[in-house]
Amino acid sequence: MMYYFLFLLLLVAVLSSVFIYHRKKRIICKITEMKQTEKCAFANELVSTFGYQYHCCPGIFSSSLNAWQKNLGYTFLYDYMAPRFQMVFDSLPVYFNYNNKTWLIQFWKGQYGINCGAEIGIYHADHIVKPEEYKTTLFTEITEQEMLPLSFRLFYPDNTCVEMSQTHWWLTSFDVGHFADPKKLATDNSIIFPNSDMQHAFVNGLLNAGVSANDISIHGLRVYFYFEKSPFEINTLYTRFWSKISQWSNRQFCKLYLSFTKPFEATEDRILYIYYFLPFLFRKIFRFHRFDKHCHTKKRCMTTKKAQHIFSVSNKYSSRQS
Repeated sequence: MMYYFLFLLLLVAVLSSVFIYHRKKRIICKITEMKQTEKCAFANELVSTFGYQYHCCPGIFSSSLNAWQKNLGYTFLYDYMAPRFQMVFDSLPVYFNYNNKTWLIQFWKGQYGINCGAEIGIYHADHIVKPEEYKTTLFTEITEQEMLPLSFRLFYPDNTCVEMSQTHWWLTSFDVGHFADPKKLATDNSIIFPNSDMQHAFVNGLLNAGVSANDISIHGLRVYFYFEKSPFEINTLYTRFWSKISQWSNRQFCKLYLSFTKPFEATEDRILYIYYFLPFLFRKIFRFHRFDKHCHTKKRCMTTKKAQHIFSVSNKYSSRQS
């Protein structure tokens, strides 16, 4: 009886291996036969549901203008909880008052799961916020008329870089399968402001955030500044613990991703291979934003009830901190 059971197990294992081998072979052939433009267009279509777009030439993903994440705004708790969800980054929040509102332009660089990248996000409150209330305030999305021309160059530890530029509310760049320590990344950022009042208010916000005047350059209404070391850091036992755990797992998953998709080199080929072979993993890869854990497979954004719950938790957390 035992030998019969072992024989069945061996037979199942052999048949499964043969099935997987032929399935992988069919998928590889299917992707290989697709034209480059077709693959890039298909990859872009697949990720659009998650609020992203694919740039074929550099092989990176970025956020779209109509991304569902825009409706969520920003609150401090998003960053505080991020390491628990494999997102480890340096951030630089710049607060400033302009036009009877407190604005927040925030910069991030780091590791988002198996994606290495950077972000610039623009938000504001509907009133002037006191500095002691920054962490308890929900900064909402800006309008289309308030979007600014943004650009950055993200420098990797190997001295290569990727450049993004667009009039946006949330300019991003995510490189799938690339692993790096956030502290070894740097960004060269540029923002064009509509007038000198807003520009001066932002520059003062940069200085108040701890950015050295030597790292800031002004040309007309454009402000350049270099972001390498974050003067702002959530340095608690909770974040240190989860950051180390998450970075270890991020490194391992990057290796697994590159090994599993080894038949291909181009990002679009690797992504389509994952999509056809392991669709559940494909969905996991593209939830690499702080808010994406609340986005279900068939829904573009979380419900209002969930959003209100997060904001109430944020207020409770911040009140305890104060």
